[in-house]
Amino acid sequence: MNLSKKNVLFMAAATGLIVANLYYCQPLIILIAKEFNIPNADAGTITYLTQAGYAIGLFLMVPLGDKIERKSQIMYTTFASVIALIIAATAQSYFVLEIASLLIGITSIVPQLILPLAASLSAPEERGKVVGTIMSGLLVGILLSRTLSGFIGDVFGWRAMFWIASGLCLVLFFIIKKQFPYNKPVFEGSYKQLIGSLFTLIKEQPLLREATLINVFSFAQFGAFWTTMVLLLSEEPFNFTSTTIGLFGIIGASGALAAPLVGKLSDKGSSRIAVGYGCMLIAFSFMIFYFSGSSVIGIVFGIIFIDIGMQGVHISNQTRVYSILPDARNRMNTVFMSFSFLGTAAGSAFGLFLWRFGGWQSVTLGCLVLSALAFSVYALTYKSKRKAVESING
Repeated sequence: MNLSKKNVLFMAAATGLIVANLYYCQPLIILIAKEFNIPNADAGTITYLTQAGYAIGLFLMVPLGDKIERKSQIMYTTFASVIALIIAATAQSYFVLEIASLLIGITSIVPQLILPLAASLSAPEERGKVVGTIMSGLLVGILLSRTLSGFIGDVFGWRAMFWIASGLCLVLFFIIKKQFPYNKPVFEGSYKQLIGSLFTLIKEQPLLREATLINVFSFAQFGAFWTTMVLLLSEEPFNFTSTTIGLFGIIGASGALAAPLVGKLSDKGSSRIAVGYGCMLIAFSFMIFYFSGSSVIGIVFGIIFIDIGMQGVHISNQTRVYSILPDARNRMNTVFMSFSFLGTAAGSAFGLFLWRFGGWQSVTLGCLVLSALAFSVYALTYKSKRKAVESING
């Protein structure tokens, strides 16, 4: 069956609501640090534990989408998110909250189960547009989650946000059960063979390696920025509350409007070009951030550029990856996204390290180094492809 517009929009909404679980904690860092009487930077560890959990869940659970029925997997993983969020809401020690954060990450992989399902049910000529539309939902969920959690945290306390999130996921469980289409799996081997095939794909697919590595460096910059931005805005000269900090997510959400356009560009065979422009915009954003340690206007413009750039890189790379082996989309997505979010987790930890070492300017300079590495991968793979073409042509 082909997806209707209604199916696509509902998948986009579900994707946004569930992926938001990964980011609710970010504006709440200051409130959490105050309750458990720990330094703000130490409370930031829950941000990269959540991202690391997401990477673990991607690697171990998403491949099963090629082996078991996808709708059932999406349903029960969503229900597991409800339990993880309740553990976070009721945590009586920071250690328990750290464990809950890891579990929230592991169980919030549903968007990466929805995307391959949507890709497999889409006509080839519309796949980029469908992926772009669903990615719009995902990106809006990521960015507006910070705005919502900042407001809820200030008004009702940080625990309320996790209670609300658990309720949203419970409602989604029942809607998914009623609305989502069934999708027959194609992999007939064992789970061990399924996981082993991931390493085979990495070894045999150069495009997968290129797209994944560029994403790793790009996601690392994204994670470093959003984690340390909370620390920057909570201190002098800003002294913003969690509500005000959360409002910066709305600025980033405006960039999500570019996602369908990037998807259409990918459908026209220009996805690799879009990746290059995306890398350039991310690098440019950190040049702006470097000079904006005390400027709200500079931070606003930087957020717009980094979010549009991230969409250019991520959506285009994801469309390229989905085009390689249709029968292995879940496994291809596993490699691509698990390493991408390991990049986010590592970037968040790297950003916190740089913050302790030299503050905001150290963070921005470190991220520009990561930009240079992403450009290097992009340039080297282009050069090797060009040499291959030249050798074929004699």
